[in-house]
Amino acid sequence: MSHVGHDEGKRPVLTAHPLQRVGAYALAFLGGAHTPEHLVPSAFDDAVGVLTDDAVRAALVRDTKHDQGFWLKASMSFFPNSKMNHPSNAKKDKEEIRTTVRSWRTCPEPGAWPEAACVLCGRAAVGFYGKKDVPLAESDVYRNTTPRGHQGLALCWPCLCCFYALPYGCRLTGGPSIALHSWDERFMARTVSRRVERSRQFIALGTADPRGGSDRETIALRALRDHDDRLTAGVELLVFSNNNRGQTLEIQSMDQPLAEWLRLSARLPARRRGFRALLRAHARPDRPGIVGLARNAFRSTELIAGACARYLTRHLDRGVIRSDSADLAELCFSLVIEVMRMNLNEIDEIRAAGGQVAAWLTAENSAGKLREFNATLKEPKRMRHWLMRRNLDALLDSRISTEGPLITEEQFRLLFDPEVEQAWFHRQLLVVSVVQRLHEQGFRPADRAEIAAELAAEEQDQPEDLVFASDEKES
Repeated sequence: MSHVGHDEGKRPVLTAHPLQRVGAYALAFLGGAHTPEHLVPSAFDDAVGVLTDDAVRAALVRDTKHDQGFWLKASMSFFPNSKMNHPSNAKKDKEEIRTTVRSWRTCPEPGAWPEAACVLCGRAAVGFYGKKDVPLAESDVYRNTTPRGHQGLALCWPCLCCFYALPYGCRLTGGPSIALHSWDERFMARTVSRRVERSRQFIALGTADPRGGSDRETIALRALRDHDDRLTAGVELLVFSNNNRGQTLEIQSMDQPLAEWLRLSARLPARRRGFRALLRAHARPDRPGIVGLARNAFRSTELIAGACARYLTRHLDRGVIRSDSADLAELCFSLVIEVMRMNLNEIDEIRAAGGQVAAWLTAENSAGKLREFNATLKEPKRMRHWLMRRNLDALLDSRISTEGPLITEEQFRLLFDPEVEQAWFHRQLLVVSVVQRLHEQGFRPADRAEIAAELAAEEQDQPEDLVFASDEKES
């Protein structure tokens, strides 16, 4: 057990426990400090006083269904069966509740401390603690990190208070809570401080956030885009509940390159323009684009690139190049290079092939030819044949100003060789590059209106379908 001075005994120390770290930053901000190491002893006592006063106020509400019962309800997902929300509070008078809650949140006298070191920071422990004080610790019935019959985790007073402050650093829902964690200390300081400001309002009022339960991944995405400094570590999204009805923990992780790329998408002007298109690429009739993007960011980076490709090709069969195509294409290539770490030489080869194909389509000035190219996207064999045929046409047609062959041997290998692991992804990037270059060249084919009319005719409902739909309405 480490022996420390009086001041050090009231200063939170950051440990390897993610929830303790979130709580440490929340405690620091409640004490007016930017980081735990800058929290002076008097401010530490003030911060603990805020935690205790809020707990007493919530306990006096007694009923979670009361208009001001939100914090009391939320506390059950952190400290179930504690003095704050114990069922017996309904039968106690106000003074008795105040006394028991304040006693619960008071540091034990040194004479009662065990001969044990804090399991998190190594300083002198003030007691052993379990589920009702430490979210996601063992249940009261049995503990799986200590011997049977043992009283729980040995914790010092600052580490214990970090867990008491944890709810202030979380998005409170009344059910599972949402916390962001990172090993980037500046991100932690700024993100948790913003969250503490919001949580204090709802805890003080005893009411829930009127915006309801925001999508969990979206909370992380907003935090990343609001962060000013370069991120030096990835981000973890923790969704957890310590409720007696079901202790749960879900962790989603995002690596540093993707987190930094998302942050830069709010900082660099060219990427801000592309980001609007990125949201459109992820939007669905029943779901905002930001929700789809946030989910893809935590689940698979390739899904983001795929959404870009689908958006850029959505109207190619009409000979239409969207006005935001160039911005989105550039953003997509930055993702591929900075996050997916694809080989730069291979990217250059694919972009060069895209430029040649775009030059050929521009020379043809035909929406029909663009539609023909678009039709090959889902069939590699068909695309391979199309490129081979156009390669010969480009060499023989003097009107076409492509430099060299439409596609080189190396480019062909990258797109279609079975030995190339990501050939399918290279083909998607080829299309992104073609659309980008066509947009830059102001592609407006002469037969655009004619193709659009043909498609409109193709999309008309079949007479049989109309009759069926009519009958269905009548029935």
